[in-house]
Amino acid sequence: MTIHKEGYTTLILSALVLFALNWAVDHFFPTNDIIRLAVLLPSIVVFLIILQFFRSPDRSIRRNDNQVLSPADGKVVVIEETQENEVLKDRRIQVSIFMSPFNVHVNRYPVSGQVVYSRYHPGKYLVAWHPKSSEENERTTVVIENGSKTNILLRQIAGALARRIVCYPRLGYMVKQGEQMGFIKFGSRVDIFLPLHARVNVSLGQKVTGGETIIADLS
Repeated sequence: MTIHKEGYTTLILSALVLFALNWAVDHFFPTNDIIRLAVLLPSIVVFLIILQFFRSPDRSIRRNDNQVLSPADGKVVVIEETQENEVLKDRRIQVSIFMSPFNVHVNRYPVSGQVVYSRYHPGKYLVAWHPKSSEENERTTVVIENGSKTNILLRQIAGALARRIVCYPRLGYMVKQGEQMGFIKFGSRVDIFLPLHARVNVSLGQKVTGGETIIADLS
């Protein structure tokens, strides 16, 4: 299992804290096996949960300029026409993907092209499925212009547990569909804003895989 680079610091700190906790228990209760096991076993479980959260599996990317790939693993929780007011300022089809703490949290570029907008917004930490989270939570907005001059907006949104959004692209970057664009720690949501002519290929409640599931067709 490959571990994402964003998890190295968290895993090292977690291991040190859990080691210190178990050392203290062994020191103060050297003959009490029940207490020692009661601390050791949950420590192992906690570390394994954190470990799986930062996994970064290889994905088979099939690039297609007429398709929009899923930017994240998770469940589709929103498909609706809406007004996008931050950048595009027009009507769009919004597709939102909720990532639970048990999903892979690597985010990927849904299309290839040039980054024409990239901005971080500090904000609240409402639960990721809250209707206002897309506008009020801590978030990063990225717009990619593909080869046919179609703009696709992607928004990484922090949730109630997430406290750090990592976003790699900067203004002017040329990016490739399916490659890693960032990471959100400990559960959150990703929104995609598509042009109205896009044909959405997913349904509400469907589970999607980042870099593999085709979210929409632009042709």
